[in-house]
Amino acid sequence: MNLNVEPKEVFKWFYEINQIPRCSGDEKRISDFLVDFAKKRNLEVYQDEALNVIIKKEATKGYENSDIVIIQGHMDMVCVKEKDSDHNFDIDPIDMYIDEDFIKANGTTLGADDGIAVAMALAVLDSNEISHPKLEVLITTNEETNMGGASELKAGILEGNILLNIDSEEEGYFLVSCSGGASVETLFKIEKESLNKEGVEISIDGLLGGHSGSEIDRQRANAIILLGRILREIEKNQEILISEINGGIKHNAIPSHSFAKIYVEDINSAKEIVNNISKELQNEFRVEEKDLKVVVKDVNLENIYTKELSKNLINYIMTVPNGVISMSKDIDGLVETSLNNAIIEEKDGYISYITSVRSSSISELKFIIDKLFVIGNNYNLDVSIVNQYPAWQYEANSKVRDLSLKLFKDLFNKEAETTAIHAGIECGLLKGVLPDCDMISYGPDIFDAHTPKERISISSTIRMWEFTKELLKNLK
Repeated sequence: MNLNVEPKEVFKWFYEINQIPRCSGDEKRISDFLVDFAKKRNLEVYQDEALNVIIKKEATKGYENSDIVIIQGHMDMVCVKEKDSDHNFDIDPIDMYIDEDFIKANGTTLGADDGIAVAMALAVLDSNEISHPKLEVLITTNEETNMGGASELKAGILEGNILLNIDSEEEGYFLVSCSGGASVETLFKIEKESLNKEGVEISIDGLLGGHSGSEIDRQRANAIILLGRILREIEKNQEILISEINGGIKHNAIPSHSFAKIYVEDINSAKEIVNNISKELQNEFRVEEKDLKVVVKDVNLENIYTKELSKNLINYIMTVPNGVISMSKDIDGLVETSLNNAIIEEKDGYISYITSVRSSSISELKFIIDKLFVIGNNYNLDVSIVNQYPAWQYEANSKVRDLSLKLFKDLFNKEAETTAIHAGIECGLLKGVLPDCDMISYGPDIFDAHTPKERISISSTIRMWEFTKELLKNLK
């Protein structure tokens, strides 16, 4: 099929790129397609080692002295399908269909995140009818995994000082700030002693979890922190020796499950304490976590951690900060700084403890990271930053923001809003190579991204395409 709906010049290219498999990490084919597109039109094109593509187009008449504008998006997509789907993301095109006002995919993600940015950018480059300043179209790779393409971008290639990031998913909301962040890993060297005795396993389950950025302010329980609280409560009554401890699966997810196997002299007393604190926790989180469960069962233990290691683990979990630290002073209701104690697991002879830190304040992000180093160093632990990305700080003066708000009102007779996100997006990384660039992020309505229910609104795409053309026209 083709997408014979307006705006045809946009959905033409959306259809074309969705014929090319482009899961994160498999972008060579789509990257080469973009290079070929540029060469066929005699446009200057650059493809770097990370497979990012930059296409440049000269200004139309009358815009030769205008600020250079960067149109930016990412070429990769999240590849998820229904359990009964036989779709092969390595070779199959996305099977799309139209359902009233939406474009959807049969049993898979649609790739509107962020194929719509690529499609709009190609439509602008392919047109001789759109007025615009000199353009630099930047299409990055691996955004959906670790923003690897943007992080590999070298300074000096781009000259633009206005950037339009078309990677937001709600029409009428212009993104003007995002948090920076880091994953801090603290390592406990494992020291074990043999033991062949009965112990207990304590597991926490039934929690909602969620994204550690956008949902950190919902006061959901953290399974690792709850486990630490339970172990500490037992420890106040008798000595604990841990045999195994585990919780969390992703650095950007609030952990919904955790467990520990422990040895104590008085098992019955420990079970009674667990039952009592379980009731307290269920009452404490009765609104947010209605399905919170704490389960205790007998297990046979073959070995245990040393007394010092067991104590240090419990003390560390009880000491390290978690949750919302501060709220934004610029944007009402926005979390400025937070921590998520994300993962605890055995790895290569160590217990690895990952804490995800986010902040839209560069100085506070540094402060919280330093705090984690100090806490870890107090226990003589190895602490390191394993992943870091910069913040995109809110700017009081922004030409492109003010113009965007005005144009949206003029075009659609309704007010748009500026907003921010407590998570990382590519604008934060791009600020590192374009520190003086005036940026904004927007896009049409996309629902249920990253799931097989993903869909994009046709009518919203029409409006945001008209907005994009009008914005380029007014950036003179």
